[in-house]
Amino acid sequence: MLSKNQLKLINNLKSKRYRSKHKLFMTEGVKVIKEFLKSDYELDALYTSVDIFSAEPDKYFLIDENELKKISCLSTPQIAVALFKIPADEVQVPTGNKGLKLVLDGVRDPGNLGTIIRLCDWFDVQELICSSDTVDCYNPKVVQATMGSMARVKMSYQELETFFDKNTLPVYGSYMDGEPIYTSEVAQDAVIVMGNEAQGISQETSRYIQKRVSIPQFGKAEVESLNVATATAIFINEFKRLSFTEK
Repeated sequence: MLSKNQLKLINNLKSKRYRSKHKLFMTEGVKVIKEFLKSDYELDALYTSVDIFSAEPDKYFLIDENELKKISCLSTPQIAVALFKIPADEVQVPTGNKGLKLVLDGVRDPGNLGTIIRLCDWFDVQELICSSDTVDCYNPKVVQATMGSMARVKMSYQELETFFDKNTLPVYGSYMDGEPIYTSEVAQDAVIVMGNEAQGISQETSRYIQKRVSIPQFGKAEVESLNVATATAIFINEFKRLSFTEK
């Protein structure tokens, strides 16, 4: 049975303020939890209505479905909720000169960030660098949207100026008026910058962009722009396609 303190703690973790205070974040669902259990993330507590996990007895709690509903962020709870420790030392990603790196400049939607983390996992993007105003990756909605990919993707939050000052790779930025990505010559080892859902890449970050690229519109409908996660998928695919054809 859940104690009042356990219930209060878990529900508080839905807020970034308390995630930062307790250095904990929550995950839900069998698949997501198992991915984190296989990773370097340290389990703090696991609450489940079905006894199907392996965990240390003092961290393992069997609860009923009504209790699960009280702590879940989902409209339909998925069997289990687990708390994992946020790494004590959030080491900033070292800047190397190999691989494809993705920079997010002010992405605010949790679903977008979660999907982008999955894309990085699928396409083996070496590093994901987020600006300080990008949505918190430990937000429950972000964690859920990654479907476990967050346990494998190397990412950091840092001031983008600091990152770009150390960067030695060519930098491509997503713009509506950029050169069409399908006809652009792109490097296999590069940095792709994606901007905020509404404002795009900020003026501060724009000064580091060496080549502006875009996704051309084929239809005539008055569509303002693509969703940032969808656009990210297209850009990463085009950069990775070159390395795939040269294998």
